[in-house]
Amino acid sequence: MKKKNKLILGFDIGGTKTSLILGDSEGNIIKKTTFPTLAQNGFKKSYKNIINNAHAFIDNIKDNKFRYDLISVSIGGPLKIEEGIILNPPNLPGWNKIPLKKLFEEEFKKPCFIEHDGNAGALAEYYFGAGKGYKNIIFLTMGTGIGAGIIIDGKIYRGSTDSAGEVGHIRIAEDGPLVYNKKGSYESYASGSGIAKLANYYYPKKYKKNVTAKEVIEDFFNGSKEAKFIINLSAKYLGRGLAILADILNPEIIIIGSLAVRMGKSLLNPALKEMKKEALDLNFKNCKVVPSKLGETIGDIASLCAAINRGLR
Repeated sequence: MKKKNKLILGFDIGGTKTSLILGDSEGNIIKKTTFPTLAQNGFKKSYKNIINNAHAFIDNIKDNKFRYDLISVSIGGPLKIEEGIILNPPNLPGWNKIPLKKLFEEEFKKPCFIEHDGNAGALAEYYFGAGKGYKNIIFLTMGTGIGAGIIIDGKIYRGSTDSAGEVGHIRIAEDGPLVYNKKGSYESYASGSGIAKLANYYYPKKYKKNVTAKEVIEDFFNGSKEAKFIINLSAKYLGRGLAILADILNPEIIIIGSLAVRMGKSLLNPALKEMKKEALDLNFKNCKVVPSKLGETIGDIASLCAAINRGLR
């Protein structure tokens, strides 16, 4: 039986920006604001910045007669999910052993639930997006980095230390750019940071060290031969990783966010071609691979899903 619809104050905390979302347990977004996280300033200053913006946002929604019931947080790992303790994520320097759940509950006097952003994305697609109707799902973030949220038999799989889904760390090749602590990692090839570093790795005269994935992708759509090589190489290794995931976890569907949404078939078609070569035929045929249905809104909806997944549906 579906529970009563409740209003949720969602936090999507990233290294670059933080979004605050007023939404409900049906995944509807009512109001949103976004501001710089100021992560480079360390925990105390960035946390104070988030709190100040949150109180301003709450004052505004009170003026509009909205009353939220729960707090929900989507944030990068590593973390202890049930305890709500943040364990020094690479994009949030100084956020080490931070009891965020406890701090938020003391600050806002509401129950708070925290989830790894990859898991939160998987839950968003499971409840409201391309994963509706499936029980075995993998969601790949594929933004600046690449990580996975895994749902098995309708339940999120976190692993024994809440660190399941760190697929970006898998070695997919013997060599390549140094990303996620090793050369040849999945993140070295199948992520935004990987695409940028691949471009500099193979074409240092054309693409300097400060090149962005966005610039390489723009060159690709403008017909650059060098950019075409880089994107096709990224897609090839994306496909190899998809085959590994399909053979190990045997999902019904793999949903890919960010870059797959923006690039569509230009990225996915060559990736699927490689996946078909590498995966067991039965596993390949029974696994759909699609871009995120929620598209650019997935981060907003994901921010609500830590609370939604704790029995609101």
